[in-house]
Amino acid sequence: MVLNDIRDYQILFLSLFLVLGIGTRDWTLRPELIGVAIATCLLTQWIFSSVISQEHKLNLRSALITSLGLSLLLRADHWTTMALAAASAIASKFLFQVGNKHFFNPANFGIITALLLTSDAWVSPGQWGEDWWYGLLFVGTGGMILQRVGRWDTTAAFLGSYAMLEAIRNFWLGWTWDVYLHRLMSGSLLLFALFMVTDPRSIPNARIGRILWAVCIAIFTFILRNYFFISSAVFWALFILAPLTILFDAFFSAPEYSWLSKENNITLESSADSSPQPLVPSP
Repeated sequence: MVLNDIRDYQILFLSLFLVLGIGTRDWTLRPELIGVAIATCLLTQWIFSSVISQEHKLNLRSALITSLGLSLLLRADHWTTMALAAASAIASKFLFQVGNKHFFNPANFGIITALLLTSDAWVSPGQWGEDWWYGLLFVGTGGMILQRVGRWDTTAAFLGSYAMLEAIRNFWLGWTWDVYLHRLMSGSLLLFALFMVTDPRSIPNARIGRILWAVCIAIFTFILRNYFFISSAVFWALFILAPLTILFDAFFSAPEYSWLSKENNITLESSADSSPQPLVPSP
């Protein structure tokens, strides 16, 4: 079976991760909270689309992807916290826009909102452990999506920069390299790099802008994790630096991403230098 929309693959893979997490990692996930996340995301998407933006009315794929991301990464004791995270995640797409493009990653926005406004929300970066087969699964599925979407450069820039900074620190402190591998072999870090920091609708349009943006997030993540000892540093770094997307889009002209086929997106990307006028994306 061939799926026409790459978001269908994202939904399939994220659902698989959720099932694997529940079945093999013994997470304390509550099915009712997953249901709350999915229902709230879909309902909020429908409400905002109906009231604000008719052109997105029938598009519920992104909302479902956001709800699955929240279910994978966010933990809460009360259903109201998950509902708050889900509602704010979808609302951010409509409320924080510049030129018909949102610059906050929805799932990340919902996570930070729950962490800031409630006392029972938390993120566990080490929840996937360090089993090698999880890493292969994430890289394989994420690589397939990035190859179709054409945003592999963002993942490479983020992981490459962060790995280099950690290697320099490890060498400076005289630690053994198993410590270095321990800090990098995190399933949550790979999920973030492959599925969150590469969201084509909230990151810079131009390749040079995406690379610079990803490097900035890697540096800030490194600082927050190693000097402020914040375990969820990647999520805070993405949230705080998300507005840089606006700056990089202003400096480096390129068409906005639309959920078309890979071939069409590559054509749009390659034509950016010869035609500075952005194309209007399809809903």
